[in-house]
Amino acid sequence: MLNKQDFYRQFETASASNQDLLDSVQAIIQNVKLNQDAALFQYNQGFDHVEVAQLEVPAATIEKSLDQISPELRIALEESYENIKSFQQKIKHENVIGEHTSQIYHPIESVGIYVPGGKAAYPSTVLMTATLAQVAGVENIVVVTPPQPEGINPSILAACQLTGVHHVYQVGGAQSIAALAFGTETIPKVDKIVGPGNQFVATAKQLLYGYVGIDQIAGPSEIMIIADETAKPEFIVQDILAQAEHDEHARTFLLSTSKKILEKVEALLPEAIQNAPRKAIIESSIKHFHYAILAKDNDEIIEIANFVAPEHLSIQTQNPERYLFHIKYAGAMFLGSYAPEALGDYNAGPSHVLPTNQTSRFTNGLTVNDFLTSHSVISFDQTAFDKLAPGAMEIAHTEGLYQHEASVRVRTNKEMEEND
Repeated sequence: MLNKQDFYRQFETASASNQDLLDSVQAIIQNVKLNQDAALFQYNQGFDHVEVAQLEVPAATIEKSLDQISPELRIALEESYENIKSFQQKIKHENVIGEHTSQIYHPIESVGIYVPGGKAAYPSTVLMTATLAQVAGVENIVVVTPPQPEGINPSILAACQLTGVHHVYQVGGAQSIAALAFGTETIPKVDKIVGPGNQFVATAKQLLYGYVGIDQIAGPSEIMIIADETAKPEFIVQDILAQAEHDEHARTFLLSTSKKILEKVEALLPEAIQNAPRKAIIESSIKHFHYAILAKDNDEIIEIANFVAPEHLSIQTQNPERYLFHIKYAGAMFLGSYAPEALGDYNAGPSHVLPTNQTSRFTNGLTVNDFLTSHSVISFDQTAFDKLAPGAMEIAHTEGLYQHEASVRVRTNKEMEEND
């Protein structure tokens, strides 16, 4: 159990740059840029130990995928899709048309989605990304995902079918990001790449930003749980394990002013870990990246939460709404004991692609609006122009941009009369 000062000392806010990783990813990028499909087949065999006859999944395989999953899973995926679509439609930016100034929105033309495929199949990632692009009106949506010995999992393809993704490519890792950024003989170049991935994927996105747009550079998944004595320890234990099972570097934070609730949860954790199917992953995560923090008062809870700026913030207290406008930085908030983070992962509506590593201090989770671009429109007649001209000329003159000033002055009534 840590106090605020001890926690701050232990919590590392930034990881050191791994030059070997950067060099390795850069080499992969250059190989794909130069050798295109040949490099992708090479990496499929070398990294994933899978040999595929072709990179693209046949369209017929995608089309019949919904019939290859259980009826229960199909219903769950369809429910999730409808909830996500409904929420994103509500928050989508609309054109703002004014008398003289407007803002016009357009969908991005082409988007690539990375769907992890190493330790498990993630149809939810397809739903939480492709649905948003679909609602935005993106015409060309493609998915890349690591090749599998038995072919791409039907649940992933079913999610693609639901969201209107007709092109799925069997390639993962940094090489797939490079393929999307530059294009190959088979995989088209896209304008933006979204979706979570491992450190190779994140590094490739970082290095290729500028050649292509990206959503974020994702770090390990994380949850902070704020609890008081009314919280149910059994709920909290499972929420901690649910986050820890993502991978060995997942981070979990339990924050409270109640020493009693912290002790109850910490006492229950060891047995729960022993019974967990993904025990090895969870054990490593809890051992190295779990923090139980005792705050002295409510103000300190708010301070610590804003400092960590967690990807997921679960508030399991008697009055969770009290924190709503005081904790400013979180990827997503979950209020109350019956709003587990797992619902946010699958079917609540908002996307589960969220900022990590304190980046919610300056960015937000993925939304439909990340698949839109916009531009302003400025339109003035002579009367409206005359109202703004003096101010524009004054600022231009002050900045020493005299032709800016002249381009305004030449349009003024006085100047036009003198020229006549």
